[in-house]
Amino acid sequence: MPRRPRTRRWGSFPTTADVGIWARGSTPAELFEALGLGLFALMTDLRKVRSRVERAVSASGEDPVSLAVAYLGELLLLEQTEGFVAREIEVRTLGEPPTALIASVRGETFDPLRHPAGTEVKAITLHEARVDLPNGRARLIVDI
Repeated sequence: MPRRPRTRRWGSFPTTADVGIWARGSTPAELFEALGLGLFALMTDLRKVRSRVERAVSASGEDPVSLAVAYLGELLLLEQTEGFVAREIEVRTLGEPPTALIASVRGETFDPLRHPAGTEVKAITLHEARVDLPNGRARLIVDI
């Protein structure tokens, strides 16, 4: 059976002292995939990252917003402890609405000779975090 095309999109927006990540996805899994890729896109140019190594990430929360913050926090921890940057993310959500997820994250260790340094992200915040599952949209602010 052919895979259906993904309809994920992500980007960033400025805030007073930090930066925000926005994401869209036609399913909750795609929305969380886009959020994760949006986070890594702040850190480097994803087109330069190779899908060499796979890591598993899991997260849970009381609701979709706390799940999104926990998930991005786990991805940030992967970057901060291993220098790992992702090129591809595949998410499986658990619950309705999702309160947990398991993600397959593929990428490699950051290489300053090949990967341009982007924004250094220090933490994921709950401040003004929004996850609108019915419309497939999310916005989170990260500390830089």
